[in-house]
Amino acid sequence: MPAPDPAASAAREADRVEESAGRQLAPSPEFLDRVRRVRESLVEKVEAAAHARNSPLVRALVAGSAARGTFLTDRLDVDLFLLFPPDLPRERLRAEGLALGGAVLTDTRVRYAEHPYLRGSFEGFTVDAVPGYAVSDPARPLSPVDRTPFHQEYLSARETPELVGQVRLAKQFLRRLGIYGSEARTEGLSGYLVELLVLRFGSLRGLLGAARSWRIPVRLADPGREPPRLPADVALILADPVDPNRNVASALSRRNLATLILAAGAYLDRPTDLWFSAPSSPPFTRADAEHRIGERHSHVTVVVLPRPDLVDDTLYPQVRKAERTLAEELGRSGFAVLGSAAGADPERVYLLVEVAHALRSPVRQRDGPPAGIDRVGQFLEKWGVGNDEVLQGPFVREDGSLAVESRVAVREAEGALRAALPRLSLGKDLTPRDPGTAEVRPLREIADSPAVTEALRALLAKQLPWLGPERPPSRR
Repeated sequence: MPAPDPAASAAREADRVEESAGRQLAPSPEFLDRVRRVRESLVEKVEAAAHARNSPLVRALVAGSAARGTFLTDRLDVDLFLLFPPDLPRERLRAEGLALGGAVLTDTRVRYAEHPYLRGSFEGFTVDAVPGYAVSDPARPLSPVDRTPFHQEYLSARETPELVGQVRLAKQFLRRLGIYGSEARTEGLSGYLVELLVLRFGSLRGLLGAARSWRIPVRLADPGREPPRLPADVALILADPVDPNRNVASALSRRNLATLILAAGAYLDRPTDLWFSAPSSPPFTRADAEHRIGERHSHVTVVVLPRPDLVDDTLYPQVRKAERTLAEELGRSGFAVLGSAAGADPERVYLLVEVAHALRSPVRQRDGPPAGIDRVGQFLEKWGVGNDEVLQGPFVREDGSLAVESRVAVREAEGALRAALPRLSLGKDLTPRDPGTAEVRPLREIADSPAVTEALRALLAKQLPWLGPERPPSRR
């Protein structure tokens, strides 16, 4: 009797899991028909409103997952695009977009991305009315949404009902991992990127089979056809089929791509229904965080800044830069940095850095230049005889460079950061013009808030999401 084939068994189980998940994710025919009628009604009513106010609207369309049926039912927002002539001034574009959106939507509120758009309700659905330009060449957009009609045409011409089902599976799989969505706060895979990947590899399992052996940075663009001006830390490169100069995956972080690569292998080896279950996070409280810090005998210092009046997609890149800057500063200053995290609420931004010890060594070794170069004189002049900070040196190290050991006056992490803040760049809108508006305190002096708890979870409860419930803090 032949031995069981683990790969064949895993493939059969994946068939069962994906068939079951696909049935649960598929919207009913009645719901699909309702979405279709809402799409048609939206376009009809906004065109009538445009005619009534003599608006220069060129075209209105519903695009995105609502138009292609690739949505997850509990995350369905309808995107209504209002496209105007390319020569329309931006101020008029904004005014016309908001006016036409307001004519068809109820319970409206203005939201902001590259320019204002309107979010509201229409026949029970959340709708974003987004203005843009009716350009003829998607490689020469005037606003970020101008490529959308071309994306719609490209995917609609290629996606079969079977591929639509695979896209839903892929979106739910990524959602379970917490890496679905291209918002700056998430840094994950956009819906458009997911659809292109499923189209390229034929199915969710085809995508995962390829992804399990990827090495970052992953290049899916044709040789010699990569988009220009790629950043050094790019994770995945896939040229937009309607605009080869654009990397569709520009929002994806290396951390989240690495999570996908690891999850791909884990799922293919051991597929279960849990991979497509609703994402959930085990409870994690401020008390849990403080207990865990006690277990680790570490120290968390917090910098609190006023939150600038920015949308998340503009704020969070600066928050991440500020977080890295503070961690690097403490590392350079002689602290053993264990990790960092950040959170934001409507009023404040919280930047957390965990260090192994609250106090740094009272002695700091300062690096000097190698013997024989011009800067030797400057170093000896600064750190030579007469400098009261010097405890030992200057002396020559084994590698031939100069060094000196100096006295550390401020040993606390908070004191080191307070002294450094006036010279640190935390981001265009986060760097405090008045250093007095920044608070630097140990965690125990920071009031509890959802944003602080969110940051503490990111700092102290790291775990691959498919390994089961995150371990509770021990209570020995």
